[in-house]
Parts: sequence; structure tokens; C-alpha cells
Amino acid sequence: MSIPIEYQKRSVSMPQDLIAEVRARVGSREFSPYVARAVQHQLRRDALDDILTGMEAKYGPVNEASVAAIAASLES
Repeated sequence: MSIPIEYQKRSVSMPQDLIAEVRARVGSREFSPYVARAVQHQLRRDALDDILTGMEAKYGPVNEASVAAIAASLES
């Protein structure tokens, strides 16, 4: 059983070219759900950035050589 989601109408100003791109991709009827998913995605990225910033403050900056070594091992 799913929990119903309450919606609230908001006015958002966006560049016209961005609006045209979204409409071309999803049409007018799916515009709001598309934007809502994009905002949800950004909020998740922001939360991850907050976690990474906290870890860097606690443990220091990431060693770029270690990152490169791990990336290389994942590619092989």
C-alpha cells in the first residue's frame, strides 16, 4: 500500500531555452514531474556533498593518488 503524496503548486522562473528543452523531452503534461525529479536528484547530490565535506573536515583531504589507483583498479 503506497502513501499518497501531497502536492503544492509553486511558481518557478527558468530560462526559456531550458523550458523548451524540457518540453521537447517530456511534453507539457510531464513538465512538473520532470522538474520535481530533477530537484530531488539535486537534493540527494547536495546531501552527499555535505557528507563528503564533513568527512574531509574530520579526516583531511582525499589523497588524489589513492583515488587514481582505485579508479585504475576498477577499470581493469
